[in-house]
Amino acid sequence: MKDLTPRPADLDPIEIASRDEIAALQLERLKWSLNHAYANVPHYKAAFDAAGVHPDDLTSLADLSKFPFTVKQDLRDNYPFNMFAVPRDKLRRVHASSGTTGQPTVVGYTEHDLQVWGSVVARSLRAAGMRPGDMLHNAYGYGLFTGGLGIHLGADALGVSTVPVSGGMTERQVRLIRDFQPKGITVTPSYALSILDEYAAQGLDPRDSSLEVGVFGAEPWTNAMRREIEEAFDMHAVDIYGLSEVMGPGVSMECVETKDGLHIWEDHFYPEIINPETGAPVADGEEGELVFTSLTKEAFPIIRYRTRDLTRLMPGTARSMRRMEKVTGRSDDMIILRGVNVFPTQIEEQLIAVHGLAPHFQIVLTRPDRLDEMRVVVEAAEGFSANESRVHAAAELMTRIKRNVGVSVKVDVTDPGSVARSQGKAVRIIDERNTKPS
Repeated sequence: MKDLTPRPADLDPIEIASRDEIAALQLERLKWSLNHAYANVPHYKAAFDAAGVHPDDLTSLADLSKFPFTVKQDLRDNYPFNMFAVPRDKLRRVHASSGTTGQPTVVGYTEHDLQVWGSVVARSLRAAGMRPGDMLHNAYGYGLFTGGLGIHLGADALGVSTVPVSGGMTERQVRLIRDFQPKGITVTPSYALSILDEYAAQGLDPRDSSLEVGVFGAEPWTNAMRREIEEAFDMHAVDIYGLSEVMGPGVSMECVETKDGLHIWEDHFYPEIINPETGAPVADGEEGELVFTSLTKEAFPIIRYRTRDLTRLMPGTARSMRRMEKVTGRSDDMIILRGVNVFPTQIEEQLIAVHGLAPHFQIVLTRPDRLDEMRVVVEAAEGFSANESRVHAAAELMTRIKRNVGVSVKVDVTDPGSVARSQGKAVRIIDERNTKPS
């Protein structure tokens, strides 16, 4: 793999500023953001008043813990535009969640917000090794989802040539990579595996492709999957993080030269880690739930938003800004199986270590006799068809999960291609525990 480390002269000065400079800027911007939300969003005025706090009570960064959290239900209760802090005629972009789990959450952007979003995504792509004039194959979905258009906005700001292919039509994805010769690809890690499958189906070696870096996000993925993707493509694989409620992609980014966690762009987003059960802040280095407060957003300020993502904060390395560890899972996606906390990423990590199994999987939860059971449905790798070999691989995976995760599961090894493929975020968990027969 090529050395894609950016030159120090290419970085924004704030990326390598002192911690004191960063903290001073954060405090100044945090005061503005709290006042902006309180003065212009009825929800925040009511929430602050109910908690007995006022924006003027913030005299240090630590004072932020006095203010109430914002949760997704608050956004749904104020659907569609009641969380906005500017008039409708000041909006230049509106995005929304899919709404598959409830009322959609709607977010908006002013012209200034779009400039900020473009700048942090450009900073992220540069940290990944992209440079002005490079070509980017953007396989994130375009539309109300912030992924595709957010990446595109940052690519434009960086001066990158973007192929807006979006998700799906996997055969065409491979053809365009082969024909257009892009340097980078932005895509969900689960869909990257589908692209790898298509390379195999076409008899092509992905290591012969032009790709030098892949920027992967929108779902948790493990370092084991990183190693597999890097080996398969002979390219760097780095993590990007974001969520529409906070901005979209580009809230934090892993630097290609270190790959040791995602640097949070702290000049625009203030992070906290809290105990997910008590809501109390925890110290840097301790794992908990990630909480964000926006520092510069005009249209849709967000105050202490509970992301439900589990991670921890660490000191900066390649940049001065603090890092967040790769997200290990979500507090609301966590499976509790017979008293043991289980995340899909833990299953993935064990699966990738078993020879003869492909990295595609789904977790099926059932309750046949009042006790929860977990079944992991996986695929045999191409050419791994002997029944005896599949039985051995299933037994090895069950043993690894029991030993390393602490739960007993059943494993079904199915034919290649039988696990549903994702063109966006992977559907990892199928919960049949409350399904009643018709």
